[in-house]
Amino acid sequence: MARLKEQYKNELKDILVKELEIKNPMLIPALEKIVISVGIGEEGKDNKLLQNIQDTISLIAGQKAVVAIAKKSIAGFKLREDFPVGIKVTLRGDRMYEFLDKLVSISLPKVKDFKGINRNGFDGRGSFNFGLQEQLIFPEVNYDDIIKIHGMNIAIVTSASCDKDALKLLELMKFPFTKGKS
Repeated sequence: MARLKEQYKNELKDILVKELEIKNPMLIPALEKIVISVGIGEEGKDNKLLQNIQDTISLIAGQKAVVAIAKKSIAGFKLREDFPVGIKVTLRGDRMYEFLDKLVSISLPKVKDFKGINRNGFDGRGSFNFGLQEQLIFPEVNYDDIIKIHGMNIAIVTSASCDKDALKLLELMKFPFTKGKS
């Protein structure tokens, strides 16, 4: 079992019940999934680069990433139907907890001048989104295998009904938020 999942079950659930004053155990906030995505834009025309990005995201996530395909054409964006527009992977269960543990304890501390992640990424329903500038902060990624440095978006979806509860859950999981209110 993942270390963070074990900690959540043994310690964090009890702390959340006390601090959030939860009476129904089904309402205890928990992680549901983590989605890692990369928008590829013009790079979608280059199959070698597309495959490299897919392989990199698969390596980071620990499971195979899929190519997101455009469902309809949009002339303003120079987008055609069935054209690749991104790469994504959805993590659940142990892989989700392992990825979050690796992100918080290994990868984010590697970022130069890292002061924390801004708390403004909450969506009002308990999910948190943030972006990373490059994939090289992850220990699995080898610089020599990279064709182009790219960023990624990470969405952490929780079962919390409000941002306050989701923030408390992520803080207890040692997520490195910036100090202060904003």
